[in-house]
Amino acid sequence: MTERADRKAIFSWMLYDWASQPYHTLIVTFIFAPYFTAYVADSAVSGQTLWGYAAATGGVLVALMAPVFGAMVDASGPRKPWIALFSILLVVGCAFLFFATPGGTAPVFWILAAFVVATIGVEMTTIFTNAMMPTLVPRADLGKLSGSGWALGYVGGLIALIFMLTLMSADAETGKTLIGISPIFGLDPATYEGDRASGPLSAIWYLVFILPLFFFTPDAPRTPNAPSISEGLKGLWQTLKSLPTRGSYFTFLITSMLYRDGLNALYAFGGIYAAGVLKMSIIQIGIFGILAAITGAIGAFVGGRLDARFGPRPVVFVSCWLLVLASLLVVSTTPDVTLFTIPISEGTPTIIFYIAGMIIGAAGGTLQAASRTLLVDQVGKDETTEAFGLYALTGKATSFIGPFLVAIVTSISQSQRIGITPIIVLLAIGALGLYGVRQYGDK
Repeated sequence: MTERADRKAIFSWMLYDWASQPYHTLIVTFIFAPYFTAYVADSAVSGQTLWGYAAATGGVLVALMAPVFGAMVDASGPRKPWIALFSILLVVGCAFLFFATPGGTAPVFWILAAFVVATIGVEMTTIFTNAMMPTLVPRADLGKLSGSGWALGYVGGLIALIFMLTLMSADAETGKTLIGISPIFGLDPATYEGDRASGPLSAIWYLVFILPLFFFTPDAPRTPNAPSISEGLKGLWQTLKSLPTRGSYFTFLITSMLYRDGLNALYAFGGIYAAGVLKMSIIQIGIFGILAAITGAIGAFVGGRLDARFGPRPVVFVSCWLLVLASLLVVSTTPDVTLFTIPISEGTPTIIFYIAGMIIGAAGGTLQAASRTLLVDQVGKDETTEAFGLYALTGKATSFIGPFLVAIVTSISQSQRIGITPIIVLLAIGALGLYGVRQYGDK
């Protein structure tokens, strides 16, 4: 049985979620992606298409790297050196996004390349930190640990978003931020420097708050005669061949691949959809982000307690269907109607989108936290890093398909609204697949 680490070690591990969340909140969802689509790309449709291809590229590269590194690290021991290496990619990629000037003054290719680099950095560091979980607390407390960590991450993302909207991101016409002041540091509203600064802010935030993990969280001891890359690949191949005989583990990897891709695509394109279809401003999308972050933190925290009470599987199942309902509400709403046919007045679409965002935040936070626990239930302690690598592989195997489908359907239909419908299908199929997955305590 795993002995509980001290509070400082556990809290320092939880700070990883706090450190990395601004990348997801500011870059992927609420600030930079909508800015890129609205002001850097040639058009909203072109921006959504290009962003989809970039997200797909990052997903493919992570999918190829994750299981190999996971197998090697399980055999060699320490995770911190790899966290440090990929943290550099995250920081450099985020910082470079500041050069995404409106109208594409900087080559769009290099901006998207920086986004891909940052994506690789954040996804790979997540694998190694997640693998530390079973070494910090006994199995009975994993749900609470995962939920509390995810909740802390949402709070970090919320604070970073509020900081951006009140002090840095300004309306180009008025030159004022959400609270009616000029942006700090002399950021120019006319060239959207506040929105572009979401990249450097995410980089600095991560650098500051990742340090406690390196100082206070214990790492696995180094294993003598660490395996070579070829040996790591051989071990991974043996695991892959055995997967079909491990029914629950295999089913979970496939199932989670689908619902996580649906959720990630929802995060990636929700703000873009709001800007393009509902004509919401960056500040309005930011308010949506604040509401989603608040409910996400609450959802992850409460979900961790429900996980400990009922197990992670029912928590994930209910969360998937809540996301389906919220997605249908978003897709069925335009500036003129909701639920496809019901006429609405001016301002109502924004309120509906906020309500949907709150549901997405709560269900998304709960789903992701409980999924970490459910994965641990599928494997032994000596293969957790490899498992999280395969978890990333399966997630990224469709994370490029999801954005790719959104990009293709958007391009063919020339409609942002039709373009995001594949997200709903992925979430629904993923939920149904959970019937074949066991959890801790099942006989």
